[in-house]
Amino acid sequence: MTSPSTQAGRAPGAVPITTTARFVVPGWERTATSTGDALQPVSPGRVPRVARLMALAIRFDALVREGAVSTQAELAAVGHVTRARVTQIMNLLHLAPDLQEAVLHLPPVRAGRDPITEHDLRPIAARIEWAEQRRLWWHAYQTLAAPTSVPRPGAREDVPSGCRSQ
Repeated sequence: MTSPSTQAGRAPGAVPITTTARFVVPGWERTATSTGDALQPVSPGRVPRVARLMALAIRFDALVREGAVSTQAELAAVGHVTRARVTQIMNLLHLAPDLQEAVLHLPPVRAGRDPITEHDLRPIAARIEWAEQRRLWWHAYQTLAAPTSVPRPGAREDVPSGCRSQ
């Protein structure tokens, strides 16, 4: 019987093989620097958790409306979370539409903790009046929700035009 290396017409003995492999780490790229090549992050940051939860609440609502799931309890079972947690997430839908949009468009978090958490939004979402929600949002997060336009004559100065009730 012949050895496996000679069966395929190969020469007997070890033959060294040299190759190059390129390993890519998501979110990093190789850039040329004055001292040579270095890895630099290309990601501007991560999406805040509360923005992901807001999107999840919208998706959960769509699943219930479409009939894909019959109840929030079924959502909890499928998602392996408690019914209370599903309720907490779904309560984000009680925010005024412009506040929901503001949550979805929060700036990326570059380092550290998220500036706004779902827990922080619970008292705001618990308010029934959207005008009250907007006022609470403005007072709590005025640095994140800076006014984008010049106030109208006669408009209140303490609340930006995007946070006033219509």
